[in-house]
Amino acid sequence: MSTEHTQSHTAGWVEDAMAEHREHGDSRPGSEHADREQQVLERIEKARRRKPKVKEERITLAHGSGGKATQTLIEAVFLTGFRNPELAKLEDGAELGVAGGRLAFTTDSYVVSPLFFPGGDIGDLAINGTVNDLAVSGATPLFLSAGFIIEEGFPVADLTRIVGSMAAAAEAAGVQVVTGDTKVVQKGKADGCYINTAGVGLLETEHRLGIDTARPGDAVLVSGPIGDHGVTVMLARGELDIDADLVSDTAPVHGLVAELLKAASGVRALRDATRGGVATILNEVAKASDVSVVVDEEKVPVRTEVRGASELLGIDPLYVASEGRIVVVVDGRQADAALEALRAHPLGADAAIIGRVAADPPGLVLLNTTFGGTRIVDLLVGDPLPRIC
Repeated sequence: MSTEHTQSHTAGWVEDAMAEHREHGDSRPGSEHADREQQVLERIEKARRRKPKVKEERITLAHGSGGKATQTLIEAVFLTGFRNPELAKLEDGAELGVAGGRLAFTTDSYVVSPLFFPGGDIGDLAINGTVNDLAVSGATPLFLSAGFIIEEGFPVADLTRIVGSMAAAAEAAGVQVVTGDTKVVQKGKADGCYINTAGVGLLETEHRLGIDTARPGDAVLVSGPIGDHGVTVMLARGELDIDADLVSDTAPVHGLVAELLKAASGVRALRDATRGGVATILNEVAKASDVSVVVDEEKVPVRTEVRGASELLGIDPLYVASEGRIVVVVDGRQADAALEALRAHPLGADAAIIGRVAADPPGLVLLNTTFGGTRIVDLLVGDPLPRIC
């Protein structure tokens, strides 16, 4: 395996391990490349086992990016403070046993800038995002809450437009907004409007989904082209002189998930590829299941416009958020059945098998590049596209 560098924002533990290896690497005459490679992997594993600790004295935008800084914040502060078996799973939703039944419960907040963008706005994004977190938990979404934090001076017409989008999205997804809250803060204390949601869904199957269930031999799929939402929002800010015919892919995926689970009982894990993109999800799977995930770059579906804009921005589409795409880990023997089920649904027409799960090196995601090399796909520390959801 070659060791091509990842992006400049890669997580610190890989960089620290590589630096330590260069400083203290094997100096024995005639040492083989494989020996050096094994030492690097061992140092990476040692670095990853260190107890999470937030080194910064104050919160930065990186802590909300969904990458390494977010993971460290969650594990060092929130998981430590609220530790319980359900929270420790770090899934998109919690599974709750209630009166002999099973519910999925999730919450999310939306701070996207700008509030309105091609293909959607903060309103339908909030509904779809919450529905999707329930869907990838294997639940049928039912009820949502909506809390608004509104800045003084915000146009009532814009708020009405946002609420209208939420109502339309809820109706399309077959859910109801049944409770909520409104707070107004002084001018300059917010950025127009923020939305917090919570959602409840019904779990009717014993099929357990989880990022800790992946096994060597499993296949990895995505339900369609990645990165549409993140790049669309970035370009909508008007800060870059880039024109692209792109719209957000925001959409509810519970219908797609239902068809997938009917067709493939061997589905292990599902995630919607939001903050941190596909790369972050695959790292979470690799770490939780103690496996490696090997992705073939040429098989990852990316629109030409997204790829072109990403190259100009100096970012990798694997790290860019989608809002209507899912990542699927499924028993390799059922990969074709899963792919067929995804492609039979309008939201999965361009689904693809992008990789596989292997045993070694555990805890890492590897990318077979279009240039014939292999590199580590690490968690980013921050986010090259902040506030995209």
